[in-house]
Amino acid sequence: MNPEEQKTNGEGSAAQDTSSLEGTSSSSLESGNNLDNSAATTGKIEDKLPERKEKGSIVRRVARKVNLYLLLFMLLLVVSGGIVLVTYLANKRAQDGKIETQSLTSDTLQQLATTDVTVGQPKQVLNVQSNAVFAGKVLVRDTLEVAGAIKVGGSLTVPGITVSGNSIFEQLQVNSDLAVQGNSSVQGQLAVQKNLTVAGSGTFGGPLSAPSITVNALQLNGVLTITKHFAVGGSTPSRSTGSALGSGGTVALSGSDTAGSININTGSSPAAGCFLTVNFSDKYNTTPVVSVTPVGSSAAGLNYYITRNTSNFSVCTTSTPPGNASFGFDYWIVE
Repeated sequence: MNPEEQKTNGEGSAAQDTSSLEGTSSSSLESGNNLDNSAATTGKIEDKLPERKEKGSIVRRVARKVNLYLLLFMLLLVVSGGIVLVTYLANKRAQDGKIETQSLTSDTLQQLATTDVTVGQPKQVLNVQSNAVFAGKVLVRDTLEVAGAIKVGGSLTVPGITVSGNSIFEQLQVNSDLAVQGNSSVQGQLAVQKNLTVAGSGTFGGPLSAPSITVNALQLNGVLTITKHFAVGGSTPSRSTGSALGSGGTVALSGSDTAGSININTGSSPAAGCFLTVNFSDKYNTTPVVSVTPVGSSAAGLNYYITRNTSNFSVCTTSTPPGNASFGFDYWIVE
């Protein structure tokens, strides 16, 4: 292409660009005229493009706020549902552990009186508001708890009874053993038909009356008063004779280790010495006190004496006793 053609083409291109610009300007102006016409008609100039932007912004804001409120609402629903679920489970557990009660109607009571029925479940409680009278036997297979007093019109038979508090019995009969682990107080008279065995000590605030009392050891801290005879028992001790009896002499002994009598019959040619030796059935812990009293004038005229130890005592004389004579001695021994 020659320079002239390039120039011509360049001018043509410029003309085309100029015409396009003019077309654009004219269209813009025309649109401006349209705006003027619109303003003239309504008296208001409206900017449509900013209005669209503003509307779009408001919708987005509302949508965002609605989404936030929806999320908060759903969160509240979840929290409320959790609280309701926890409360329901807790109430269910409480109801499972709680014993339900059941009241009896008049029809149910009539049915109980005529037939054998089962009322309620093992975890339920049967409430009887009125008084109940059982004409037959009553069997309780489990523990029986009574909140009030129990009155029994007839005999009461139980294999074992445990009383934790105070009990009042007008009459109590025990056919077998009665074991009391704690203290026992009897306000009235106590009658024991058979033996009474006390392992520990016994204290009596008043007099003790008994036809016979047998003790292994008796300690008196006060005065001993005996209103009747004092009888001493026990086995009779053994004896051995001495040289003071003489030829053919004899001696007899009666009594016990505490008190007794000695009867002496001398033979021919008695001599000074001991008449007999009394051997105790039970040895004394220490040498006892032996009191000897002569019986008869023949014994009183003798210069008698005794020897003693924990095992025996002897009755002797320093003078020659009379031959073929009878006399005696009484003895009393205390430790």
